[in-house]
Amino acid sequence: MSDATLHDSTQNPDDFVVQIADQVESFLVAVTEVARGDEPGSTVPFLLLEVSQLLLAGGRLGAHEDIVPEERYEPDLGPEPDVDELRENLARLLEPVDVYSEVFDPYEPRRPAVPARISDDIADLITDLRHGMAHYRAGRTTEALWWWQFSYFSNWGPTASSVLRALQSVLIHVRLNQPLEELDGLDTDQATMGDETLEFEAGRVMAEEIGAPLGIRRGT
Repeated sequence: MSDATLHDSTQNPDDFVVQIADQVESFLVAVTEVARGDEPGSTVPFLLLEVSQLLLAGGRLGAHEDIVPEERYEPDLGPEPDVDELRENLARLLEPVDVYSEVFDPYEPRRPAVPARISDDIADLITDLRHGMAHYRAGRTTEALWWWQFSYFSNWGPTASSVLRALQSVLIHVRLNQPLEELDGLDTDQATMGDETLEFEAGRVMAEEIGAPLGIRRGT
C-alpha cells in the first residue's frame, strides 16, 4: 500500500471529508465560472485542469475503504438544482468539439464506440457532486462521503475519465496540428442526446479549424 493510500485510510475522518469537500466545491465553482463564457478561449484548458483535479479527489475516494452511511435510508434532499443553463452554455462554448466517441468499459470485448457530449457529461458531474455537497452542508458528512464515493464508482468517476480523455485529445490535435477524424464510423441512429439525434459528417477536420473558434493556438 502506498503512503498516500495509507494516509487516506488512517487520517482523521473529519480532515478527509473537509479535503474532499473543498476539492468538490472548487470544481463546482470553477466550472460554473467557465460556463459563463467570459473567457471562451480558455474553455478547454480550464476544463482539462478542473476535471484533472476532480479526479484526484476521486482517486482518493476510490482508494479509501468502503464508507458506510450512518442511516439506512438516504434523507430526502428535495428537488435537484437545474443544470440546463450550464449545459447549454458549455455546449455553445464547445460546439466544434462537444461531441466525442467513447467506449464505456474497456474490459468488455467488442463493445462499439458510442457518441457522447462533453457538455452533457460535465452537467452530470455537477449534478452528482452537488448532491453530495447538499449532505455535507447539512452536516451529514458521512452521508456526503458515502455518496461521493458510491457515485464515483457508479457514474461520475468513469464520466470524468471519459471527459478528461476527450479534452486531452482536443489539445493534442490542436497543439500538434493533427487532423481530427470525423465520427462517421459510429452507429448514431440509436444514439440520442435529449430529443435530438446526433448526426456526423464524414471527412477530416484540420486542427486549425477546431482550434480557432476555441481560442487554442498551435504549438510551435
